Amino acid sequence: MKRPSPRPPLRFSTQTLLLQVGVVLLVVLLSGAVHAWLTYERLGREAENQALTLARTVASDPAVRREVQAISREAGTPPASVLLAGPLMAVAEGARTRTGALFVVVTDETGLRLAHPDADRLGEKVSTDPSEALSGKEVTTRNTGTLGPSAGAKVPVFAPDSDTVVGEVSVGYSTESVAQSLARDITPIALTAAGSLLAGILASFLLRRRLQRLTLGLEPEEISTLVHDQVAVLQGVDDGVIGVSADGRISVFNAAAQRLLGQPDLTGTPWKRAPVPEQLKALTLPDAAEADAAEVIAGSRVLVASARKALHRQEDLGWVVMLRDRTELQHLTRQLDAVGTMSTALRAQRHEFANQLHTIAGFMSIGQHQQARDYLARLAATGPLKFPVDQAELLQDPYLQAFVGAKGVEADERGVTLRIGPETLVRGQVTEPQDVTTVLGNLIDNAVNAAVAGSATDRWVEVELLDEPGADGGTLHIVVGDSGDGLAVEAAAGGADEAAADAVFAEGYTTSARPARAGGGQGLGLALARQLARRRGGDVRVLEPGSPGGPGAVFMATLPRTTADSPGREKSLTEDRFIGKDNDVGKDTDG
Repeated sequence: MKRPSPRPPLRFSTQTLLLQVGVVLLVVLLSGAVHAWLTYERLGREAENQALTLARTVASDPAVRREVQAISREAGTPPASVLLAGPLMAVAEGARTRTGALFVVVTDETGLRLAHPDADRLGEKVSTDPSEALSGKEVTTRNTGTLGPSAGAKVPVFAPDSDTVVGEVSVGYSTESVAQSLARDITPIALTAAGSLLAGILASFLLRRRLQRLTLGLEPEEISTLVHDQVAVLQGVDDGVIGVSADGRISVFNAAAQRLLGQPDLTGTPWKRAPVPEQLKALTLPDAAEADAAEVIAGSRVLVASARKALHRQEDLGWVVMLRDRTELQHLTRQLDAVGTMSTALRAQRHEFANQLHTIAGFMSIGQHQQARDYLARLAATGPLKFPVDQAELLQDPYLQAFVGAKGVEADERGVTLRIGPETLVRGQVTEPQDVTTVLGNLIDNAVNAAVAGSATDRWVEVELLDEPGADGGTLHIVVGDSGDGLAVEAAAGGADEAAADAVFAEGYTTSARPARAGGGQGLGLALARQLARRRGGDVRVLEPGSPGGPGAVFMATLPRTTADSPGREKSLTEDRFIGKDNDVGKDTDG
């Protein structure tokens, strides 16, 4: 026989709803019961007080006092027929009918009834204890007598001329009338309780709906698992993760994001006011395409950022921004480019050097020794480089010789002449080739692009380099100008607005005519060069924005602690040349 499958447990939100409804129902029932009991007690006390007042009134009546005293002095008790027709019976029944009391009873000093609503009870002992009233005390009572349950009072009757107790008056109101009054008062109590119950059920239902919406319909066990998984994933990956909720606040900012952006934990901060690059915020705009990625410079890091819309069952949860560090990859790429450029140049130089050796060997083989000596002298006079770089002999550092020579080969292939400025003087040795490559290579590449795109027929790029000695390392000054049409910054025309000229250092600005591609690194060269220089305590800035028709823009870079003194350096000569160079900075170098 197949066993029936177990019934699935109730969802947490349903259990919460039932629990809340049960609590509300219990509270309403208890409150209603307590309210009804208090009302019953109040009505009972009111009945007792009313009975006490009536009993005092009857007991203080002079005629009642005289008649009770007279009967008490007689031996025995008058017959019931006499008592029924007597004045006590008339007074008691008159008070009872006027006030609606259940009974008004008058007794003698022994507790025998002298007046009672039931004539058959006259002359009999009262059913409740009259001793306290006969001792001179006024008491209120709730008990059940011959006429049924009642709330009443007992008051002593004193003799007219003394304080002697000669009897007592007992007055009672039926508790059934109290219950009837309670029944009339219980209706608003019941309505109030029902309204409170309905309001509690409605509030519980709304709270259940909100709980489901806040927890996305997940059970507590699922939420606990998600929290553990989130902590394990977010803290265990090297990629930065930023979660932006649907209401525009940062909900997740993991440790990797803090490290990459150099910020503390920004959880809870409004996304629009968060101290992060604007390019990251642009990725989460409503019209932003999810497939687009952006390269962002954050401090000294180059990051690739992408954003994705977060959805759960068609519900918009906000955005997830991913950050990947490409700093080392960028540095390696630039080093590889530099190595490739120099390798190409060295291959060309090796080919040229082989041709020169063949020429010398030819002169020697035919016995033209003088011609060979003259040819060697001319080779020595041209300097160590045989690159298409004018005045290349001004460079003494081997690294700069090779790198600038390689850039000269690239520029020559594009129809641009790369030349070294006459004020160039570098007597020290480059100690930070990677940083120098990044800054100098970017400036030369941008200048070559500008010269190619310019309207001048004579296309050239001029580079001047000068090193300045220092206690903790020399400073390399770089000035690069070109024959292009200047910077395409409207407000910077004429160099009047330095802030507008600095716009070329913004991320995304490019001098290349080729369209930028996502993640391709375009638009980062100048920004990265300035960041690198400023990190070393230097700077990259625009000396001249240039003008249409040429000459083009002039950039100047300062790189502290990038050179070291070489043996036998003539410091005085260097300082003199540096002073002359400083006076000529910013002059047009169109040759």
